[in-house]
Amino acid sequence: MGISYLNEGNIQIAFVELQQAYQLAPDNKEIINTLGLVYLRLDDIEKAINMFLRAVSIDPQYSDAYNNLGAAYSKRRQWTEAIDAFKRALSNPLYITPETAFYNLGMSYYRIGQYEPAINAFKDAIKRSPLFPLPYYGLALAYNRQSRYGDAAAAITRAIEIDPAYKGDRKRFIEDTKQRLTFARDEEENDLRDYLEIIRY
Repeated sequence: MGISYLNEGNIQIAFVELQQAYQLAPDNKEIINTLGLVYLRLDDIEKAINMFLRAVSIDPQYSDAYNNLGAAYSKRRQWTEAIDAFKRALSNPLYITPETAFYNLGMSYYRIGQYEPAINAFKDAIKRSPLFPLPYYGLALAYNRQSRYGDAAAAITRAIEIDPAYKGDRKRFIEDTKQRLTFARDEEENDLRDYLEIIRY
């Protein structure tokens, strides 16, 4: 029940439901992981990390929790720890959505200026899910940093084509990106500015 509330954006109701469930089943890895996601949404990164670490201590093969742990470390800009967590998520051959962890791994490498490993991770994400737009956006950023402008332009064009928010509408993408830029800070602001540069190539 708490998970459905979280998916609907009802954070407080989800939090209450999950806390009650956690008291009844303190060793349930799914409840612990989802509670970690609630803390992550509330920007209580320390508690989120603790929940994800607890989930993977119960099940060391719990890839979703490792991916979420990496996301929490990313919010703190602890890129080395994030990379390790994403790799742990990907070490499980039964992980159902590895493309997400590959994308996150690529972004972590990108943040520390390791563009070739970032590109490889984005390509691995695309191999597993060719219609997942995020790694194409990541490729555009990484190629741009390597001065591979044609590749960057091709990657962002493909991203916009398959992104359900745009369905190939470059004008809408530009408008959305400019609007998002008014609220963006730090890395996100840089990424959005780079997208606007790349789309002009």
